Amino acid sequence: MKFPALFAITLLAGASIAFADIQAPPAADYGPTRKLGRGIGNIAFGSTEIINSLVSVNYFEGNSAAWSYGMVRGIGRCFARLGYGVYEVALFPFPTSKGSYKPPYKSDIPWIHCGYSEFPPELGFETRYNYTRDYQQSPSL
Repeated sequence: MKFPALFAITLLAGASIAFADIQAPPAADYGPTRKLGRGIGNIAFGSTEIINSLVSVNYFEGNSAAWSYGMVRGIGRCFARLGYGVYEVALFPFPTSKGSYKPPYKSDIPWIHCGYSEFPPELGFETRYNYTRDYQQSPSL
């Protein structure tokens, strides 16, 4: 009588451990279709980096910096997005970034002014996604 009960407890414990392992790996959100979409988005909407850089530099550093440094920075980021877009569209079936389909460029989370978000910034549209621009509005508006 002890053997079947012990066997059942062992079986249940083993099944619960096996069930806990059926989880999506951390890189499961990234795949070839997301890489292709990201590349097409970078090609089609990478030029929004010019306007976004002008606005962000103007907000933090003023008008003169926006139309000099901001313009140069925006054009550079636009061409970088174009290059990354062509790269990702051409190689979308292959895991090229450290054996995964993640973006090959640095994320902008730790590097506020020099990294890139996964998708180009949106201009003029309200969105619920956190990879777009932030609003600097006073609470009284």
